[in-house]
Amino acid sequence: METQIFSPMPEVPKKPVGLNKIIITVALVAIIAGAGAGFLMSSIYWTSNINAILQKSPSITKETVVKNNYVPQTTEEQKIINLVKDTSPAVVSIIISKDVPTYESYYVNPFGSDWPFNGLEIPQLRQNGTQKQEIGGGTGFIISNDGTILTNKHVVSDKTAEYTVLTNDGKKYSATILAIDSIYDLAVIKIDQSKELVKKTFPTVKLGDSGGLQTGQSVVAIGNALAEFQNTVSVGVISGLGRTITASGGGADEVLEDVIQTDAAINSGNSGGPLLNLAGEVIGINVARSKVGESIGFAIPINQAKKAINQVKATGKIVYPFLGVYYTVITPDLQTANKLGVDYGAWVGRDASGKKTQDAVITYGPADKAGIQQDDIILKINDEKITLQNSLSKVIQKYNPGDIITLTILRSGQQKTIKVTLEERKS
Repeated sequence: METQIFSPMPEVPKKPVGLNKIIITVALVAIIAGAGAGFLMSSIYWTSNINAILQKSPSITKETVVKNNYVPQTTEEQKIINLVKDTSPAVVSIIISKDVPTYESYYVNPFGSDWPFNGLEIPQLRQNGTQKQEIGGGTGFIISNDGTILTNKHVVSDKTAEYTVLTNDGKKYSATILAIDSIYDLAVIKIDQSKELVKKTFPTVKLGDSGGLQTGQSVVAIGNALAEFQNTVSVGVISGLGRTITASGGGADEVLEDVIQTDAAINSGNSGGPLLNLAGEVIGINVARSKVGESIGFAIPINQAKKAINQVKATGKIVYPFLGVYYTVITPDLQTANKLGVDYGAWVGRDASGKKTQDAVITYGPADKAGIQQDDIILKINDEKITLQNSLSKVIQKYNPGDIITLTILRSGQQKTIKVTLEERKS
């Protein structure tokens, strides 16, 4: 300890006034100047970067940059950002809940109470009531502002389960099933607001047109990934069109025709979510993914769903036309192997190898009533040719029960036309 700290000190020559302060001040000024220069340079770079991007991408505005606090690098990136912001409020998670058994432990003496070693007990389990638990989840999207939602049939197929809709703002609503599609993996459900004093108006998606899609076209998928991560976004392209797949799950197999293939990640829980183009329009409903391949997912074209949506609005159910024949589509190989006169058309009562099937025409069905026979080849429906890419079932779905169609058939080498009245397909 210095004891003389307060003692008078001999006078010493004074340093130049405020030298330390000057040195410190100069240092601080240098630092501030450096920071200012850095800030200035950063601002110059930021401004020039914005200007460069705005020049390349006229659709990106300075207001967008300020709002997002981010400079999109391309017009495509800006479109993705915009469509996610616009569409996400209308994408919902569907929570599947069910009463599942609960169990309790108890112990038994396997040898009875008279056994001398009563300390020996074996643990057992027995049911002790039930408890509601979340057992899975999927995705859907709102198609009308009253809370009507389009999703996959397999998401809401359990009749013993309860379904809850979780909207993007974190609110939960119970949901009722309006209609199940018997052909495509589609279902229409609705948010139940019967107990609400004030009915909410929900945001909706924009439905696009899947008729003019192109391979390589950019797409965005939004969904409840793994039934855990709400509104997960994945980006990719359309990898293929007109695919036919066999989708399996929940103990059931279903053949889906004319579906979209995409490399945008379709994870478990994404089922029923929207596949969007860069205009923010729904062009598909995500439905399945490959179990073995990577980045191979599938979506049902939205045009297939539009008919179902309109039917539910008009009649409260989804119906499909029914012809009533078993057939295989003729290919060049099938023509050569069986010496057929044509290399296209639907061969009634034959399988893919050309062998006769047990059934050909369903008794009392529309085709039976019109006189269609086994081994007839249906060449056209209303002048629309039946081919491998344009199958009989695909063409039939363009019509409604009650419609009268004209079939051009080949029977014993002779062409003839037959009129058929389509009926409603039963489950």
